[in-house]
Amino acid sequence: MSAFVDSLHEVFERLGRIEARRMFGGHGIYHEGRMIGLVAGDTLYLKTDAESAAHFDRLNLPAFEYLRGGKAMQTSYREAPAEVFEDREEAAVWGRRAWEAAMRSGHPRKAGAARKPRASKTAKAPRKAPPR
Repeated sequence: MSAFVDSLHEVFERLGRIEARRMFGGHGIYHEGRMIGLVAGDTLYLKTDAESAAHFDRLNLPAFEYLRGGKAMQTSYREAPAEVFEDREEAAVWGRRAWEAAMRSGHPRKAGAARKPRASKTAKAPRKAPPR
């Protein structure tokens, strides 16, 4: 793990325990089983939703974007403000906002739980009725 990711344990010490997991060349940041942030390079992005976005908008904090088929796709993660790294109380406030947004987004899948099968794109032949 990078020194930046390791430093987030101290940054969010007043929020509570966080866990960093490697994903897609970066890291997911989790608190109480919910993904509250992601790290790409040495930039932290926090989970947002309609209720918390105004806090990020006031500071003109950009969304995390990735390319998909040559098109920029925005996510629900926004760059963390500088105050997060300067003040542990502010880090707890912003971390709590991200955790609350993650809580509002739905229930996490239980570890080891199988995903629901996707609908097939090809039509299946109808089943034949058993002989009578």
